[in-house]
Parts: sequence; structure tokens; C-alpha cells
Amino acid sequence: MNLMSGNLAHLLDLLWSWLSSIEEGQNVLRSRDDSDMIRFGAHIVLVLRYLLSNEMEDEFEEKLVTVGDLIINMYVRYLFSEGQEELVGVYASQLERDVCIDLFVDMMELRLNSSLHTMYKLFLSAVEYLPFSSGDVSKACFEEIIERVLSRSREIKPHQYNEDFSDVAEQHHLQALQKAMIIQWLCFTPPSSIPDFEMITGKLLIRALIHSNTLFREFSLISMRRVPELPVGPHKLLAILAEPLKQKENLFSLEDQEVSDNLEEFEDWHEYYSLDATYRGWLRCEMENSSVPPEMLSAEEKDQAVAAATQTLELAFLLLEREERPWLNAVETSPFESSELVFLELHATAILCLPSGECMTPDATSCTALTSALYSTISEEDVLHRQLKVEVKVSSKDPCCIEVALRCLATEGDGFGLHEANDGGLLAAIMAAGFKGELNRFQPGVSMEISRLDAWYSDCHGSVESTAAYIIRGLCRRCCLPETILRSMQASISLSEAGDSLDRCDKLIELVASSDSGMMHLFSQQQLQEFLIFERECFICKMELEEEQRPADG
Repeated sequence: MNLMSGNLAHLLDLLWSWLSSIEEGQNVLRSRDDSDMIRFGAHIVLVLRYLLSNEMEDEFEEKLVTVGDLIINMYVRYLFSEGQEELVGVYASQLERDVCIDLFVDMMELRLNSSLHTMYKLFLSAVEYLPFSSGDVSKACFEEIIERVLSRSREIKPHQYNEDFSDVAEQHHLQALQKAMIIQWLCFTPPSSIPDFEMITGKLLIRALIHSNTLFREFSLISMRRVPELPVGPHKLLAILAEPLKQKENLFSLEDQEVSDNLEEFEDWHEYYSLDATYRGWLRCEMENSSVPPEMLSAEEKDQAVAAATQTLELAFLLLEREERPWLNAVETSPFESSELVFLELHATAILCLPSGECMTPDATSCTALTSALYSTISEEDVLHRQLKVEVKVSSKDPCCIEVALRCLATEGDGFGLHEANDGGLLAAIMAAGFKGELNRFQPGVSMEISRLDAWYSDCHGSVESTAAYIIRGLCRRCCLPETILRSMQASISLSEAGDSLDRCDKLIELVASSDSGMMHLFSQQQLQEFLIFERECFICKMELEEEQRPADG
């Protein structure tokens, strides 16, 4: 009757009244199956929009948009729930911009753990029916959806922990895996039938590189523990990117500075995590061998441990003794002039970990103590001169997390001009003490494990001006390079004990002592003490080996 009389607005109201009762699960009498009614409603809306696009009154047009979007949204979700991802794009593309973006973001998050085939169906549905980028602010585009997905993947999400919080660290490591898997959406190849598919493929891969480097930095700071288990996040990321990057020369120009810089950083992380995996493999061999009496070890088991230690050291020296450019180069020229009032900010979300690896649940008292401890890592003069501000609080999203915010005034060499120190500057130095568990006025051995880390330049009002990646890269250098050297010393001592006479320890000692390498100032006091202990062990092993060889020489 409404259709015959032309009362289309009331028809829409009736349709939505019927369909909303389906969504709410109300027990009402219906003449058709729910799915048929949802499909019918969605197609009625699309037909009305098409037929009346130029003849609608404002009031009816608004209703056709608002109520129509509700109906189409419901149908898209129905198709998605039925595993018909290939159909969602054609309908979702008819929705208003924000509704469409939110819908695709939700669907991509829900399909993150599905098969690659299922994920690819959803990817195709989006990339085929939506423009990749759009100048029309009222229309959704694929690029915006991807940016929202990437942004949301780094947000802290509430967790359901055990009552005793014994699984906090495990949950956060699993979250790292989810962060890594999100990159898969950027590594699918669009169909060649869409316009500019090569350009789109290249743009997606560049975005994957940039986001991956952000994740690699965070992952490196939760991979410091000397345990045989591989950190799942970075190695999943490397596995996802391995195949797409084989085509990089065909997809984007290496002359582009941003592309070149990100590709170099990716290669640095690839090298670092290859070394990390090799070291952990050696550590596994050592632990397995140490559980067996020496006389019971076979020659094969001993040789396997020696080979793993040798490979660890070979990879370590390749990373540490670079001549062309240092690993994870943090030398960067500031985009700001020294005449401007510019601040640097470093924000981190982290969990507090005891030396045992268990999580320490934060509270107001521990946050206050941590704030004081972070202030105490630098001199009072620097605090005043750089206008340092430190804020630590319990996360509102996860009671097991803390949010740390550092802010200081930019100065020449750290925020202005060329950052030549290659160590991330003041904020990186402060945060490194927390990651290494070496805060003097805090509980001994308690360290921060990262969930999220960001750095940027800001104005006097706190508004973000641009990112300051050199701070985080420098922070990673402060944490990763000393740890790499200490791990290498471990492997060197193991080889010396096995009868290896090569002076690998001496090379590492020379590297740290050399002013050209710039390694010494990356070490904390406790790390230097550990290094000296390893040096002593190495010297003792060397003397014992020489004594054993003397009778044979005589």
C-alpha cells in the first residue's frame, strides 16, 4: 500500500521496523525467511536510490541515507556471517564513508585468523568496489580502511587474564603476533583488472615496509631475554613479507628517499632477527647439552653446538663491523630550526616485568616510584635545562599496563640540526634504563616490556608536528647493540671452552673500546659490568687453553 501510494518514507520505516526486530531476535510472525527479508530490504533501498537520485526531497533523501544505510549494513553483515566475503564490497560501497570504513575494519579484524583464501576474498571485495584513494571526503576508499586497520592493530586492547595474572606476559606476546599478522592485508596482490593495479600494489608494499619497521622496533624491545624460544611477532612478520619483497624492484622506485630508507631499515631488522634466531638456536643446544653429563654427549651434539656458536658470531660480526653505514642508523636532520620552540615526546605503553619474567601489576604507588626513577636517570641540571616532564599512570584500557609519557625541550643535536650521536638523544637514554631494568630508585631488576612506542616533535601546546623516528631507532640501538655484543661474548666463551683458539673475544673487546665504533656509550653501567665479567671468563679460558697446549707443543 505504501509503495502504491508513493509513501516511500513510511515504507522505509516499515522495512527497518521489520528488520530491526530480526536483528534484536524478537519473536514476531514473519511470512518469509529472515535472510530473504534482509536481502529484499537492501535491494529496495538500492533501487530507490538509483531511481530517485535526482528527484528526492531533502527530508526523504536524509531518511533514505540513514535508514537505508542501516538496512544495507545489516545485509552486508549477513553476507559476511555466511562466508560470502566476495559479495560484501558491492553493497558496502553504497554506504556512507564512515559507516563503510568502520564496517570493513571490523570485518578485516574478524577475519585476521582465517585462511589466506578467506582473507583474500575480503581484500578483493574491498579493492575492486572501492577507489584506492579518493578526493571525495564523503566516500570511503581502500587506503583509509587500511590506515584505520593498521592504527587499530597497535591500540591496547582489554584482555581477560587469569585471576593471579600469571598469563599477562604470554597474552602480550600473543598480541605481538596479531600485530604482525595485520601486515598480510598489505601483501595481497590486487587483480590486474582494476585501474593502476601495479601502482596500488607498490603503494601497499611501501606501506607494509613502513608499518613493519615500526613493529620491528617495538618487537626488538620485548625480545631481550636470553631464552631459546623465538619471539613470534618479528618472525611472523618476516615470513609474511618474504615473498612480496622479491618483487620490490618491479613495484616501486628505489630512488625515492622514503622507500630507500625504509628498505634499508627493513634489511637491518632482517639481519638482526636472523642473528637473534641463530643465537637462540645455539642457546637451545647449550641448554640441552648442559642437561646431559659431558661424558654422555656425542661428538655430533658437541659439533652442533660449536657450529651454532660459530654461526652466531659470524652473523654478529657482520652486523657489528659494518663500514658503509651503522646498523639501524639513527643519524637524522631535524625538520625544524633552532629559533623555533619545539619539544620532543616519547610515549610508551608497557608492562612491568620481574626478573623471573612474571608481570608486576602496577598501581598508583609503583607509578609514582617509576616516575621518580625515570627523572633520576639524568642530572638535575639536564632536567631543568631540557624542561623534562615525566608522567606514568596505569592504562585505562588494561590494568596490567602502564602508560609512560616523556617530554623535553629540543636542543642542538637532539631535536635541532643533525643528530650525530646516533643514540636517540635524551629521551631514548631515559627510556633505555627502564627497558634494561636498571632504574636506581625503582625495584631492582624490574624492567618495562613494550606494547606500543611512539615519538614525535610537538609545539608548546602539545600538538603533534611530525614523527621523530630517530629517537626510537636510537633507543633500539641502545638496547639491541649492547645485548648483541653480550650474547656474542657468551658464544665466544662457549667456543673457547670447546677448544677454539680464535681470538673472537678480543675482537669484541676492541670493538667496544674503540672510539670509532661508538659502542661504549650505548652500554649501561650494569651491562659494562657484565661485559667485564665475560671478558674475565674469556681470559681464563684462553689461559687454560694455552696451558693445555704447552705439553703438546713441548
